[in-house]
Amino acid sequence: MPPNTTASTGRKPGKSGRKKGRKARLIVLVLVLAIIGGVAYGAYWSVSTVRASFPQTKGSVTLQGLSGPVDVKRDGYGIPQIYADSAEDLFMAQGYVQAQDRFYEMDVRRHMTSGRLSEMFGSGQVKNDEFLRTLGWDRVAKEEYDKKLSASTKKYLQAYSQGVNAYLKGRAAKDISLEYAALGLTNDYTPAQWTPVDSVSWLKAMAWDLRGNMQDEIDRALMTSRLGPKQIKDLYPDYPYSRNKPIVTQGQYEELTQTFQGGDGGTTTGSSGSGTSTGTSGSGTSTGTSGTGTSGTGTTGTGTGTTGTGTTGTGTGTTGTGTGTAGSSGSGVQGQLMGLRDVMQDLPAAVGVNGDGIGSNSWVVGGKYTITGKPLLANDPHLGAALPSVWYQMGLHCRAVSGKCPYDVTGYTFAGMPGVVIGHNQNIAWGLTNSGADVTDLYLEKLSGDGYLRDNKTVPFKTRQETIKVAGGPSKTIVVRETENGPLLSDRDDELVQVGKRATVNTAAPDRGDGYGIALKWTALEAGTTMDAVFAIDRAKDWSSFRSAAALFDVPSQNLIYADKQNNIGYTLPGRIPLRAKNDDGSVPAPGWDSKYDWKGYIDQDELPYEYNPERGYIVTANQAVVDPDKYPYTLTTDWGYGTRSQRITDLIQAKIDGGGKISTEDMRQMQMDNSSEIAKLLVPKLLKIDIGDKDVRQAQKLLEGWDYTQDADSAAAAYFNAVWRNILKLAFGNKLPKELRAEDQCLWVEPAGNTGPVDETTKVRECGERDADQAQPDGGDRWFEVVRKLMDDENSDWWKTPASGTRPKADNRDELFGRAMIDARWELTAKLGKDIDSWSWGRLHRLFLKNQTLGTEGPGFLRYVLNRGPWKLSGGEAAVNASGWNAAGGYNVVWVPSMRMVVNLADLDKSKWINLTGASGHAFSAHYTDQTGKWAKGELLPWAFSADAVGKSTSDTLVLKP
Repeated sequence: MPPNTTASTGRKPGKSGRKKGRKARLIVLVLVLAIIGGVAYGAYWSVSTVRASFPQTKGSVTLQGLSGPVDVKRDGYGIPQIYADSAEDLFMAQGYVQAQDRFYEMDVRRHMTSGRLSEMFGSGQVKNDEFLRTLGWDRVAKEEYDKKLSASTKKYLQAYSQGVNAYLKGRAAKDISLEYAALGLTNDYTPAQWTPVDSVSWLKAMAWDLRGNMQDEIDRALMTSRLGPKQIKDLYPDYPYSRNKPIVTQGQYEELTQTFQGGDGGTTTGSSGSGTSTGTSGSGTSTGTSGTGTSGTGTTGTGTGTTGTGTTGTGTGTTGTGTGTAGSSGSGVQGQLMGLRDVMQDLPAAVGVNGDGIGSNSWVVGGKYTITGKPLLANDPHLGAALPSVWYQMGLHCRAVSGKCPYDVTGYTFAGMPGVVIGHNQNIAWGLTNSGADVTDLYLEKLSGDGYLRDNKTVPFKTRQETIKVAGGPSKTIVVRETENGPLLSDRDDELVQVGKRATVNTAAPDRGDGYGIALKWTALEAGTTMDAVFAIDRAKDWSSFRSAAALFDVPSQNLIYADKQNNIGYTLPGRIPLRAKNDDGSVPAPGWDSKYDWKGYIDQDELPYEYNPERGYIVTANQAVVDPDKYPYTLTTDWGYGTRSQRITDLIQAKIDGGGKISTEDMRQMQMDNSSEIAKLLVPKLLKIDIGDKDVRQAQKLLEGWDYTQDADSAAAAYFNAVWRNILKLAFGNKLPKELRAEDQCLWVEPAGNTGPVDETTKVRECGERDADQAQPDGGDRWFEVVRKLMDDENSDWWKTPASGTRPKADNRDELFGRAMIDARWELTAKLGKDIDSWSWGRLHRLFLKNQTLGTEGPGFLRYVLNRGPWKLSGGEAAVNASGWNAAGGYNVVWVPSMRMVVNLADLDKSKWINLTGASGHAFSAHYTDQTGKWAKGELLPWAFSADAVGKSTSDTLVLKP
């Protein structure tokens, strides 16, 4: 059964309900504006503004620059399919149509990527702009456009920009979108012309949100104020290769040829890495860069630490690096990283929750195991919930595919960027998930007044001035400093400068002087060719051309799955992935003053793992490890997802095909909506054995009897279990973490950090968490599944100890802590949902609110009502295949979601299915603002027409663009 869903008004879904909701919001807007500016003027202003921003979808429009007529056919959901006779006309029309529906979103995006949010929203965005200017995304994008991208890509970007600007021509801001009218109340902002660099810059924002383990790198360092090396190792357990299989299990790395052989696909012909073919291997000796003492028992070698307490120590660890213990000498680096964390936390997320919790599912099943006899390919990227959705559905069709016009492609695009990012063309289909490859490193830099230390010499900074214009206020000029390793992020927070003066590392490190800064080395800060890759994939015809196109997809590194109509399936890992020194695995900040810690180039594309037509007949990628490190010479990352979703998908496929079963499109959809809780399967049998004295808690415990571990929205058992899980994490781990990782509303009485004296209640201090609720730890993801799994047999571990609180008992072992968590969960849900457990349901806790990402979060109350939607009560959960993610440290509300879902049927592309999180339109009163959300929440998919005949039958409106 599909999960129950509820909109904020409680009305039933349907056409009349949407109209009623839009009418109600319009009435509120009219009334508020009437009070501000007079009844007649206010009413006229609001209604005319709303109507003026709606796109024209019928008739004809003249566009200067077209070489021939273009048809824009929209279906009943407003999804456009564009038909043209030349590629330039096709992409010009794409720009025009996306601007019709989403220009405000596009405009905000380009202001974010260029560090110019203050121009639109005033002084409150200056700090964000300073940070973004320091990263310099738009500068790198301009370099890509000027020096790296192919002539055809530039031509398409120019055509796209011409289309956007054709839409803007002659339109006042208030006629483009309602948000501009609202901004006009306090700001005289006018949208500027669109440029090709605006489109390319968006790839940098996408790369930032998918950047890998930078947050883990920061968190491990921050943990040292409260936890020792072994404790930190407990919280970052080894990947369970024996239980959760990596993506690539067929093929091997050939030392002789220095290539990966994953099937019959051969080698790539695209761009390749540079540098030597050496780097951090999966085994052997490795020297770390941070910390002292023992870092636990592991597999990769010996680590030597340099920050921590200021004395050098050694230890054996899985990553080859030690972790520093608490102490005053580590506080400077911890303070620097805390300041960096604060800046990053406030930065608007482009497509996710600032890089945390982002995952995705994709899998492909070969024709041997499908009902149709041809492959089925599914994809659902998990990103931050946004309104409108980050994705824009669209088809781009050359009326006659030829060298002049080589595109016949459909799928998911980014508004503001030409081409299709995920989808299929007439020959192949593909999907993406984040690989998690480690492409960022933080470097500690020894600063002096006029430069920084580099191999015992002072080197001058590379500097530039940036002037930030501020709506309603004076401009601000900043100086950006860069070292050999990258931009100095510590300059963007005053606290970082001060605490850097107190930072101390081991005796071999340089004198602290003015302190240590923090620089960022990141592959996306080098000009690349990802925009070329988008167009090349869109026109790929087979596995060979697909792999060559994928090799251009250098940033961000993604898992790409593939299927074609010739019954082939495949997987490839492209991306610019650094080769690190043998003494550095990228898991902790490195000493920037020593060039031996520099990157040594990049892994060559022909050395990266891939699979082609594996014998098992299917491929699953869901952010698990790519390849077993014992079978591969390079370290891609030390921080994979732990494979819970991927193994569940694998088990579902295997259960279907065992005994000769065949998989259908509907089976693929049902797999996407699988709500099973893997951690519940581990914990519930233990929870049911615990003797509970309180009858009310015992009543809640009985909910778990006979529960099938499915997290449906109407399940009381799912609500109670997830509350127990949240409280287990809080009692066992969360209350022991430093304040920098805990949720900002969580306050505890604790021993002062670094206190080495006897425990004394009189010395305790009240310490409150400092992290946003949706980014705090423990977040309850599958890393924490693995943490708890490994501790289950150690019933007397110190992690299971927790003090009494009021009338709640203390715990000295695992079962006592589980019992305490069951008590706390019972009364937490009583407060949230009522004492009657018959009224409990997971969906009442686990709700999705869709918010406009600018005025919907920071605007006045009436605008939030006008622009935002929800809540919807959702099934699923953290690390479920139906990954409606929530953060256990912060609460139960949904913070990331399957941002779209698709199933491509290679036997008959017109029988493919798709859905978006919201709708095609970014206009708050459009019928297509959230018209897909109800079906998305229920797990339904829409028909996905591809052929000209099928598109014609589904067309509701046709607009002709004329030259």
